[in-house]
Amino acid sequence: MPLTTKPMTLEEYLNYDDGTDAHYELVNGELVVMPPESTLNIRIATFLLSQFLQLGVPFYCLMTKAQIVVSGARVTAREPDLMVLSEEAAVALDGANQCLITFDMPPPALVVEVVSPKQEDRDYRFKRTEYAGRQIPEYWIVDPIAAKVTVLQWVKGLYEEQVFQGDTVIVSPLYSSLNLTANQVLRAGAPKIVE
Repeated sequence: MPLTTKPMTLEEYLNYDDGTDAHYELVNGELVVMPPESTLNIRIATFLLSQFLQLGVPFYCLMTKAQIVVSGARVTAREPDLMVLSEEAAVALDGANQCLITFDMPPPALVVEVVSPKQEDRDYRFKRTEYAGRQIPEYWIVDPIAAKVTVLQWVKGLYEEQVFQGDTVIVSPLYSSLNLTANQVLRAGAPKIVE
C-alpha cells in the first residue's frame, strides 16, 4: 500500500525517516511499507547464505537487508531476501553510506526472493522484469507455497527458467558445485524436532 501522494525521488527515499521502525521499499516512486519478514523466509535466506559460505563465497559478497535500484515506470528500490555480489559489486558498495546498489554499480551475481503469501505477482512477474532490466545473471524464486524453486538464468537478453521440486538437485549456472535439492531449501524453514 503506497504511503506517499507525490512520487519520491531516489534521494528523497534514501533520506526519508518517519521516526518509526517501519521498513519500506520504493516502488515506482511510491513509498510502500513492507511487512515484517516471516520466520520461514528468514530461515530459508539464512540457510542459503550458509550454503554459499560453505562453497567459498566470501562473506562480504553475501548480503541480506541490502537494496538494489531497478527500472520501473519511476524509480524503484527492491530488497531481495539474499544477494550474492560479484567482487566488482562488493568493491563498488564498499564505503557506501547505505547498502544500496545503484545503476552506476555492477549488478549482483545472484538474487534470491522467498515468496510470501499473496505476493506471488511481485516475485514472479514484477521483480523478474526488474531484475532482467539490471541483467542480473541469476535469480532464484524460492516458493514454499507452491513447493518449488525456480532458477532464472540471464541468457542473451532474457531469463531462461528451470523449476526444481522434491528431491531434484537444484542446478545453479553460477555455482555448479552447489549440491542442494529443492526439498532441502524449502524445508530449511522448518525447525528439526528433537525427540
